[in-house]
Amino acid sequence: MTRWLALLALALLTGCATPPSNVDDICEIFREKDDWYGDAQKASERWGSPIPTMMAIMHQESRFRAKAKPPRKYFLWVIPAGRISDAYGFPQAKDATWDWYRDKAGRWGADRDDFGDAIDFIGWYNKQSAKMCKINPADTYHLYLAYHEGHGGFNRRTFSNKAWLKRVAHKVSARSQNYTRQLAGCREELERGGWFFGWF
Repeated sequence: MTRWLALLALALLTGCATPPSNVDDICEIFREKDDWYGDAQKASERWGSPIPTMMAIMHQESRFRAKAKPPRKYFLWVIPAGRISDAYGFPQAKDATWDWYRDKAGRWGADRDDFGDAIDFIGWYNKQSAKMCKINPADTYHLYLAYHEGHGGFNRRTFSNKAWLKRVAHKVSARSQNYTRQLAGCREELERGGWFFGWF
């Protein structure tokens, strides 16, 4: 019995640590990660950011990998010399930005490798972008540019000459639109918990 409980605990921990098997289908993501939809819904209601927008940003930043980190830097192409930035976790939030969120949102126990905390952060950040950069909450393209460049950078239009970043923002916007269409087909199922009871 003890061994069975240990194996079950290990399976649950492993399931939480691994990314969804199909990150291109938001319905499959929420079916596989059975508590993520509730977390995303709470963040959306709290901050007014659409679920597909938040999920598309997280997809771009970490591909839903809990402990994602930026690439390493190398000295003379072979000697490891730290990482490009201190961004970490599902939202790839930097230390200072995460501390700002924890202070202003009153979530001092929040962790970047916890999906519920990460999705709440993205919703909160989008709310700040809407206020500080005058971006429509449903405008995923510009919200992503503000997410990447920071609010000051966005307002200074630091993205203007970054064609590569604009292409990425268009990709995030297109993914959000796909997620929106997909979610429309399974939202009722997710909200009534049909995916859960189907296991038994």
